[in-house]
Amino acid sequence: MKNKILEIFKKDINKNYYENYISQLNFKKLSDDNKTITFEIPNKYLSNYIKTKFLDTLKQILKKNPTFKNIENINLSILGEKNSMKKQNTNKSKDIVSFNKSYTFENFVVGPSNEEAYTVCKTIVEKNSKQYNPVFIYSSTGLGKTHLLQSVGNCLLEKNKNVLYISAENFMNDYTYSIKIDSMPKFREKYRKCDILLLDDVAFLTNKPHTQDEFFHTFNELHSSNKQIIMTSDRLPSKIHNLVDRLQTRFEWGLIIDIKPPQLKTKIDIIKKKSELNGIILDDEIIQYIALNIDSSIREIESILVRINASVNLLNQNIDLGLVKELLKNQISEKNKFITIVDIIETITKELNIKSQDLKSSKRTAKIVKARRIVIYLSRKLTYNSMPEIAKYLRMKNHSSISKNIKKTEQLIDEDKDFEQLINSIKKKIETTKIQDN
Repeated sequence: MKNKILEIFKKDINKNYYENYISQLNFKKLSDDNKTITFEIPNKYLSNYIKTKFLDTLKQILKKNPTFKNIENINLSILGEKNSMKKQNTNKSKDIVSFNKSYTFENFVVGPSNEEAYTVCKTIVEKNSKQYNPVFIYSSTGLGKTHLLQSVGNCLLEKNKNVLYISAENFMNDYTYSIKIDSMPKFREKYRKCDILLLDDVAFLTNKPHTQDEFFHTFNELHSSNKQIIMTSDRLPSKIHNLVDRLQTRFEWGLIIDIKPPQLKTKIDIIKKKSELNGIILDDEIIQYIALNIDSSIREIESILVRINASVNLLNQNIDLGLVKELLKNQISEKNKFITIVDIIETITKELNIKSQDLKSSKRTAKIVKARRIVIYLSRKLTYNSMPEIAKYLRMKNHSSISKNIKKTEQLIDEDKDFEQLINSIKKKIETTKIQDN
């Protein structure tokens, strides 16, 4: 049965997605009424990823097959989840590491926003450097922190290092259960004998004094033994509420790196790379539309690409701008939903003291050119309008002129902080005005 189901999935799922995720599903049982199918999956990470990205797609694929036409639910159980925690605690750390093999340095898209974090992690792996210890990487969610941690782990496992990757939540759960079953010596051996500890989402330690105390001693033991520690969080150590001072101090001992939201060029590169990896062909206009209209979360980018892929493979739809606009409709921020080019022009003309008709004229004074660029940039970022539509509205030749202006605006944002602040200020006023109007 397992091979039969995997073959069904393999026919309809993109090769890279199938090999990295779906192939790891292990059929367990089909309910008596044929409405629920259960699979076993190696770890919690993969389970959550498949639930988020693929569950509806898998259900649709199964329902096309006569054997599974009545399927209504897909359950995923974690391998060994029902076994005792005591048995898990006796495993070597290498055996319990949950690594996603698709997370590598090679498919991590590097840009100005994440270059420092990428370089430091790569240096730790390639040069076995302890110069940066600990490393504390923080950013908003979905910007690649976990990808970097897992890239480090995947590389070091290939070098036969004893690597332990775990979330702060799982560290706490492991600690709590180890106390309950009186196996703290095994717990400490597991965490303090590894060559490198990769701890994800340390902000979860907030308001957990006993877990913080145990991690404090774990940290000290590893650090004094010259073992590498890399941690991630969604905020600076000083911003983690109710974190004990001695832990905050240790988190700040080494290198603290901020991953910023990717700028337009990096987002475009990310979309191109992930499209290539997943066998999706998108033209430049679609790529730019996605980059301008999706927030900076890489997870959102992955999500829309999965949906595009499903629309093409399952619904036999052609990839065009209309399809992408429809798929993005519910992912674009509500506060931007009702913004129009007219709203943008009204705000900009007031801010820069120019006439709206000048934006549609052939005038090329520095002030008009600057205002026109901002209108074009924000129209693509805040509205549903395509480049040809913006060009038509502003009476410009064609969409290539729009594209050139957007690229020039991005360059100016990178080079001129005052210009960046001006755009952010105008953007905020547009959004605030629309929220008040609605």
